Amino acid sequence: MGDRGPHTAGEGTGPDSGLAVAASPPVIMSNKPGSFAGGVLASRHPALIQQVRAGFPYGRRQHEALDALLDEITNGAVEPLDPEDHDHAHWADWGREHFGRSWYDAPFLWGESYFYRRLLGAVGYFGNGPWQGVDPFAPFKQAELCGEAVQEELRALDALADAPADERATALLHASLWGNRADLGFRVLAGEPAVGEVAASALVADDSALLWQLLPAGCSLTVAVVADNAGRELIPDLILIDHLLEHRHAEQVVLHVKPYPYYVSDAMTADVVDCLRRLTEAPGEAGRIGGRLWKAMATGSLKARTHPFFCAPLPYEEMPEDLREEFAGATLTILKGDLNYRRLVGDRLWGATVSFAARTAYFPGAVAALRTLKSDVIVGLDQATLDALECSGAAWRTSGTHALIQVSR
Repeated sequence: MGDRGPHTAGEGTGPDSGLAVAASPPVIMSNKPGSFAGGVLASRHPALIQQVRAGFPYGRRQHEALDALLDEITNGAVEPLDPEDHDHAHWADWGREHFGRSWYDAPFLWGESYFYRRLLGAVGYFGNGPWQGVDPFAPFKQAELCGEAVQEELRALDALADAPADERATALLHASLWGNRADLGFRVLAGEPAVGEVAASALVADDSALLWQLLPAGCSLTVAVVADNAGRELIPDLILIDHLLEHRHAEQVVLHVKPYPYYVSDAMTADVVDCLRRLTEAPGEAGRIGGRLWKAMATGSLKARTHPFFCAPLPYEEMPEDLREEFAGATLTILKGDLNYRRLVGDRLWGATVSFAARTAYFPGAVAALRTLKSDVIVGLDQATLDALECSGAAWRTSGTHALIQVSR
């Protein structure tokens, strides 16, 4: 699909859900006391540094660098990358307004992204030493992939194997959606969500009917899937991809992953391989799905791709031209997870009833967001749903107990 026309920067910010106004709402920051963003910086990031430190037998150099990063994010000002770092020029441009200021005074999206870049630098991921290319989050990913929860989910596929195609499609779409709740970063402090909590969760928006309308069976379509997390989220993503290919909702699926470790559990090519192996080694329906996906990779009907932009602290509205062309060639682009959603609509304090279509009008084709809610930003709700959520007293925006499927063509 081609570009859907020009987009006004402030479009969709007024109370009438899509009318253009002069200015966009404020960017989400971390310096508001008691805010979700502030809690991530104050609690989640320090806890993650300690987990990474304990996850590998790092030497003194890595320990000192991690300690320095912890002190900086807790007490100091944002420091730039070293001039010799391979991506120094990019981050110098992206962070020129934030260096020398408190981490809390940086935009939440930028600060989170830069924290993970600095964490990788501290452990020597980009260096020339023995830790080059060693994923600091690998122990967390592997433990999850080998866990009993994944085994139970794969066994459940046997009961779904003979279900009617439409029921299976709905079940697999929802599994991919709720798999986003398995985000390892989200569980650094919160712990494993209980089954009962998931059962009580709710969709705050559901455009799944439109999603399937865009992907009728038997057409030669290309679907782009921009992955979020590895492990327990990527496996149901791959199973959904298998369904799209097997039932001819797509002739080709392009799976976009991160070029390097990012946000704890974000999927890279190595994680795709690990998940495919986990599937192929499983008995029953899971193993059959794994075999088909392995073959699909060999024949090109499933392709894995990556792009440096996926690890940039920028909204999709600023995507480079080559990535725009990639998405423009897809019948539908499915963006998974919270970070992709924040980058898709803009990490700002939008009114929750602002039009999703207006906020994504710049996107070069039809786009779908599958996301469990784990940060403040949200658009596209109807007023009745918003009123009910606000009256509930629950932290519905950030707890992961609610989810959405939003589609715009």
